[in-house]
Amino acid sequence: MEDITNSFGTYFDPICALVFYQGNSAYTESYVEYFDMKDGLPINPHPITVLEGQRLATALQVKEENMNLLRSDGILPNNLLSFDAKSSTIVWFTKAGVRELFFDKNLGIQSGKAHIPPLVWIADRKTLHLYALSSNRKPTLNTPLLYAPFFNVYENGSVCMGTVDIATAETESVNELMMLWENYFFNSYFSHLMSGHNPVNGNCVMLWENLIGTGRSFPSEMLLKTTKKLKDML
Repeated sequence: MEDITNSFGTYFDPICALVFYQGNSAYTESYVEYFDMKDGLPINPHPITVLEGQRLATALQVKEENMNLLRSDGILPNNLLSFDAKSSTIVWFTKAGVRELFFDKNLGIQSGKAHIPPLVWIADRKTLHLYALSSNRKPTLNTPLLYAPFFNVYENGSVCMGTVDIATAETESVNELMMLWENYFFNSYFSHLMSGHNPVNGNCVMLWENLIGTGRSFPSEMLLKTTKKLKDML
């Protein structure tokens, strides 16, 4: 749509008007009526023509560069698996490592550093899904996904961020969006299992009690398989 900011001092004359009609029957049929304008009054009502519709579509067209599309701000990171600019969806993986984890006091688990497994992250500007992997190898389309062994994660992989203030809507950078989601996830407090879903083979509380501050590697035998492969999420 044309930017008219610099033309506010100019008077614009109305030249046409559109009225949208919708029937009240079960079929809710609708049509658009076009009015010419003369001296500020609508005249010559008629169904909108193809040419008039094309002019309207042109006037409402939004240029792609103004759509806040997701983009790369440099060389794409090696752990990025996929991204779609228009839907702002990105998929990446992280290798096993040590992270600082925070637990709600009601869980009785002391916050601290612990080894975590490799992870697959699937996110857009509003939502995050998280899964675990069985190895540090870069996943392929047929790589099985495992349940992420954390509290606050639903069985479908969706992460509940609770009251965390998510400020990802404005970023256009793939790299920044990845960093923001990882920081939000690991800097929030784990508080409870979601809808009774236990994501590990055993007791989730005891798992993290045995890992926090001990330096022990994450026990891969505690991970549970989902029914999904990576290709099912792309």
